[in-house]
Amino acid sequence: MSHSAANPVAVFFDLDGTLVDPAGGITGGIAHALEANGLAVPEESVLSSLVGPPLSMGLRSIAGVPEGQVPAVIESYRGWYETHGMAQSTVYPGIPEVLDALAASGVRVAVTTAKPQALAVRLLSLHGLAARFEAIVGTSNNELEAHAASGSKEALVRSACQLLSVEASRSAVVGDRHFDILAAVATGARAIGAGWGFAVGDELLEAGADVVVDSPWHLAHTLLKEDAA
Repeated sequence: MSHSAANPVAVFFDLDGTLVDPAGGITGGIAHALEANGLAVPEESVLSSLVGPPLSMGLRSIAGVPEGQVPAVIESYRGWYETHGMAQSTVYPGIPEVLDALAASGVRVAVTTAKPQALAVRLLSLHGLAARFEAIVGTSNNELEAHAASGSKEALVRSACQLLSVEASRSAVVGDRHFDILAAVATGARAIGAGWGFAVGDELLEAGADVVVDSPWHLAHTLLKEDAA
Protein backbone atom coordinates (compact mmCIF):
# COMPACT_ATOMS: atom_id res chain seq x y z
CA MET A 1 0.00 0.00 0.00
CA SER A 2 1.11 3.56 -0.62
CA HIS A 3 -0.22 5.27 2.48
CA SER A 4 2.07 7.11 4.84
CA ALA A 5 3.34 5.42 8.00
CA ALA A 6 2.81 8.63 9.94
CA ASN A 7 -0.35 9.47 11.83
CA PRO A 8 -3.17 10.23 9.39
CA VAL A 9 -4.16 13.84 8.79
CA ALA A 10 -7.76 12.75 8.23
CA VAL A 11 -9.91 9.81 9.29
CA PHE A 12 -13.04 8.68 7.49
CA PHE A 13 -15.51 6.76 9.64
CA ASP A 14 -18.21 4.35 8.60
CA LEU A 15 -21.48 4.98 10.46
CA ASP A 16 -23.59 1.93 11.38
CA GLY A 17 -21.49 -0.67 13.17
CA THR A 18 -18.58 1.73 13.65
CA LEU A 19 -19.77 4.98 15.22
CA VAL A 20 -23.32 3.94 16.09
CA ASP A 21 -24.76 0.61 17.20
CA PRO A 22 -28.05 0.18 15.30
CA ALA A 23 -29.25 -2.02 18.20
CA GLY A 24 -31.85 -3.78 16.06
CA GLY A 25 -33.00 -0.57 14.43
CA ILE A 26 -31.85 -1.79 11.03
CA THR A 27 -32.45 -5.54 11.27
CA GLY A 28 -35.83 -5.02 12.92
CA GLY A 29 -36.83 -2.59 10.23
CA ILE A 30 -35.81 -4.92 7.42
CA ALA A 31 -37.73 -7.79 9.04
CA HIS A 32 -40.78 -5.53 9.32
CA ALA A 33 -40.48 -4.41 5.70
CA LEU A 34 -40.11 -7.94 4.35
CA GLU A 35 -43.09 -9.18 6.32
CA ALA A 36 -45.19 -6.16 5.33
CA ASN A 37 -44.56 -7.02 1.69
CA GLY A 38 -45.39 -10.71 2.05
CA LEU A 39 -41.78 -11.89 1.91
CA ALA A 40 -40.00 -14.42 4.10
CA VAL A 41 -37.92 -13.03 6.96
CA PRO A 42 -34.46 -14.67 7.09
CA GLU A 43 -32.68 -15.69 10.27
CA GLU A 44 -30.95 -13.11 12.43
CA SER A 45 -27.46 -13.80 11.08
CA VAL A 46 -28.67 -13.02 7.56
CA LEU A 47 -30.41 -9.85 8.73
CA SER A 48 -27.19 -8.75 10.48
CA SER A 49 -25.23 -9.21 7.24
CA LEU A 50 -27.49 -6.55 5.71
CA VAL A 51 -25.91 -3.91 7.98
CA GLY A 52 -23.20 -2.31 5.88
CA PRO A 53 -23.93 -2.63 2.17
CA PRO A 54 -26.34 -0.34 0.34
CA LEU A 55 -29.83 -1.51 1.27
CA SER A 56 -30.98 -2.12 -2.30
CA MET A 57 -27.95 -4.31 -2.94
CA GLY A 58 -28.40 -6.29 0.26
CA LEU A 59 -32.08 -6.88 -0.31
CA ARG A 60 -31.39 -8.28 -3.77
CA SER A 61 -28.24 -10.30 -3.21
CA ILE A 62 -28.54 -11.37 0.42
CA ALA A 63 -32.26 -11.39 1.27
CA GLY A 64 -33.31 -12.53 -2.20
CA VAL A 65 -35.96 -9.86 -2.70
CA PRO A 66 -37.31 -9.93 -6.27
CA GLU A 67 -36.23 -6.88 -8.28
CA GLY A 68 -39.79 -5.64 -8.70
CA GLN A 69 -40.40 -5.57 -4.94
CA VAL A 70 -37.20 -3.82 -3.88
CA PRO A 71 -38.64 -0.26 -4.02
CA ALA A 72 -41.68 -1.20 -1.90
CA VAL A 73 -39.52 -2.99 0.69
CA ILE A 74 -37.20 0.01 0.94
CA GLU A 75 -40.17 2.35 1.37
CA SER A 76 -41.58 0.15 4.15
CA TYR A 77 -38.19 -0.07 5.82
CA ARG A 78 -37.52 3.65 5.65
CA GLY A 79 -40.85 4.55 7.23
CA TRP A 80 -40.26 2.12 10.11
CA TYR A 81 -36.65 3.20 10.59
CA GLU A 82 -37.48 6.89 10.79
CA THR A 83 -40.30 6.39 13.31
CA HIS A 84 -38.88 3.53 15.38
CA GLY A 85 -35.44 2.28 14.37
CA MET A 86 -33.37 5.44 14.58
CA ALA A 87 -34.33 5.97 18.21
CA GLN A 88 -33.10 2.46 19.09
CA SER A 89 -29.54 3.23 18.04
CA THR A 90 -26.80 4.13 20.49
CA VAL A 91 -23.31 5.57 20.13
CA TYR A 92 -20.67 2.95 20.88
CA PRO A 93 -18.94 3.63 24.22
CA GLY A 94 -15.66 5.43 23.68
CA ILE A 95 -16.49 6.96 20.30
CA PRO A 96 -16.95 10.55 21.59
CA GLU A 97 -13.62 10.25 23.38
CA VAL A 98 -11.92 9.02 20.19
CA LEU A 99 -13.29 12.01 18.29
CA ASP A 100 -12.13 14.34 21.06
CA ALA A 101 -8.64 12.85 20.98
CA LEU A 102 -8.42 13.19 17.21
CA ALA A 103 -9.61 16.80 17.35
CA ALA A 104 -7.09 17.60 20.07
CA SER A 105 -4.34 16.21 17.85
CA GLY A 106 -5.47 18.20 14.84
CA VAL A 107 -6.73 15.17 12.90
CA ARG A 108 -9.68 15.97 10.65
CA VAL A 109 -12.67 13.63 10.56
CA ALA A 110 -15.49 12.82 8.16
CA VAL A 111 -18.13 10.13 7.74
CA THR A 112 -18.38 7.87 4.69
CA THR A 113 -21.53 5.76 4.76
CA ALA A 114 -23.73 3.78 2.39
CA LYS A 115 -26.70 5.25 4.26
CA PRO A 116 -28.52 8.03 2.38
CA GLN A 117 -26.73 11.27 3.21
CA ALA A 118 -29.74 13.16 4.59
CA LEU A 119 -30.58 10.25 6.88
CA ALA A 120 -26.98 9.97 8.03
CA VAL A 121 -27.03 13.64 9.01
CA ARG A 122 -30.26 13.10 10.94
CA LEU A 123 -28.89 10.08 12.77
CA LEU A 124 -25.64 11.81 13.73
CA SER A 125 -27.56 14.92 14.79
CA LEU A 126 -29.82 12.78 16.98
CA HIS A 127 -26.73 11.61 18.85
CA GLY A 128 -25.06 15.02 18.97
CA LEU A 129 -22.23 13.95 16.69
CA ALA A 130 -22.95 15.71 13.40
CA ALA A 131 -21.09 18.91 14.27
CA ARG A 132 -17.91 16.96 15.03
CA PHE A 133 -17.41 16.02 11.38
CA GLU A 134 -16.18 18.29 8.60
CA ALA A 135 -18.13 16.27 6.06
CA ILE A 136 -20.82 13.59 6.10
CA VAL A 137 -20.68 11.74 2.79
CA GLY A 138 -23.52 9.34 2.02
CA THR A 139 -25.37 7.95 -0.93
CA SER A 140 -28.29 9.38 -2.85
CA ASN A 141 -31.48 9.88 -0.90
CA ASN A 142 -33.00 7.44 -3.37
CA GLU A 143 -31.45 4.17 -2.23
CA LEU A 144 -32.04 2.63 -5.63
CA GLU A 145 -29.29 4.95 -6.88
CA ALA A 146 -26.48 3.86 -4.57
CA HIS A 147 -22.97 4.79 -5.69
CA ALA A 148 -22.22 1.31 -6.95
CA ALA A 149 -24.34 -1.80 -7.26
CA SER A 150 -21.43 -3.80 -5.86
CA GLY A 151 -21.54 -1.85 -2.61
CA SER A 152 -18.19 -0.18 -3.29
CA LYS A 153 -17.47 2.80 -1.05
CA GLU A 154 -14.43 3.93 -3.02
CA ALA A 155 -16.36 6.86 -4.51
CA LEU A 156 -17.44 7.97 -1.03
CA VAL A 157 -13.86 7.97 0.26
CA ARG A 158 -12.62 9.86 -2.80
CA SER A 159 -15.39 12.41 -2.34
CA ALA A 160 -14.43 12.89 1.32
CA CYS A 161 -10.79 13.40 0.32
CA GLN A 162 -11.85 16.03 -2.18
CA LEU A 163 -14.09 17.82 0.31
CA LEU A 164 -11.31 17.98 2.90
CA SER A 165 -8.56 18.59 0.31
CA VAL A 166 -6.45 15.74 1.65
CA GLU A 167 -4.59 12.91 -0.04
CA ALA A 168 -6.04 9.45 0.52
CA SER A 169 -2.52 8.16 1.22
CA ARG A 170 -2.38 10.46 4.27
CA SER A 171 -5.80 9.35 5.51
CA ALA A 172 -7.34 6.35 7.23
CA VAL A 173 -10.66 4.60 6.73
CA VAL A 174 -12.29 3.01 9.77
CA GLY A 175 -15.14 0.56 9.25
CA ASP A 176 -16.66 -2.72 10.34
CA ARG A 177 -17.33 -4.35 6.95
CA HIS A 178 -15.20 -5.38 4.00
CA PHE A 179 -16.77 -2.61 1.92
CA ASP A 180 -14.88 -0.08 4.05
CA ILE A 181 -11.60 -1.96 3.86
CA LEU A 182 -11.81 -2.43 0.10
CA ALA A 183 -12.44 1.31 -0.31
CA ALA A 184 -9.32 2.06 1.73
CA VAL A 185 -7.23 -0.38 -0.28
CA ALA A 186 -8.54 1.03 -3.59
CA THR A 187 -7.71 4.61 -2.64
CA GLY A 188 -4.42 3.99 -0.84
CA ALA A 189 -5.75 5.02 2.57
CA ARG A 190 -4.83 3.14 5.71
CA ALA A 191 -7.43 0.43 6.34
CA ILE A 192 -8.52 -0.03 9.94
CA GLY A 193 -11.14 -2.60 10.84
CA ALA A 194 -13.61 -1.86 13.64
CA GLY A 195 -13.80 -5.23 15.34
CA TRP A 196 -16.84 -4.32 17.45
CA GLY A 197 -19.19 -4.11 14.47
CA PHE A 198 -20.87 -6.55 12.09
CA ALA A 199 -17.93 -8.23 10.37
CA VAL A 200 -18.16 -12.00 10.08
CA GLY A 201 -15.11 -14.12 10.90
CA ASP A 202 -11.91 -12.80 9.33
CA GLU A 203 -13.81 -10.64 6.84
CA LEU A 204 -11.80 -7.51 7.60
CA LEU A 205 -8.34 -9.05 7.46
CA GLU A 206 -9.20 -11.01 4.34
CA ALA A 207 -10.31 -7.78 2.67
CA GLY A 208 -6.89 -6.26 3.38
CA ALA A 209 -7.17 -4.42 6.69
CA ASP A 210 -3.85 -3.15 7.99
CA VAL A 211 -5.10 -3.78 11.50
CA VAL A 212 -8.33 -4.74 13.24
CA VAL A 213 -8.91 -2.94 16.54
CA ASP A 214 -11.15 -4.41 19.21
CA SER A 215 -12.40 -1.21 20.87
CA PRO A 216 -12.61 2.55 20.29
CA TRP A 217 -9.82 3.00 22.86
CA HIS A 218 -7.60 0.65 20.84
CA LEU A 219 -8.55 2.66 17.76
CA ALA A 220 -7.42 5.95 19.34
CA HIS A 221 -4.09 4.43 20.34
CA THR A 222 -3.61 3.02 16.83
CA LEU A 223 -4.42 6.28 15.06
CA LEU A 224 -2.32 8.44 17.39
CA LYS A 225 0.47 6.04 18.25
CA GLU A 226 3.32 8.40 17.42
CA ASP A 227 1.76 11.13 19.56
CA ALA A 228 1.29 8.64 22.38
CA ALA A 229 4.88 7.41 22.24
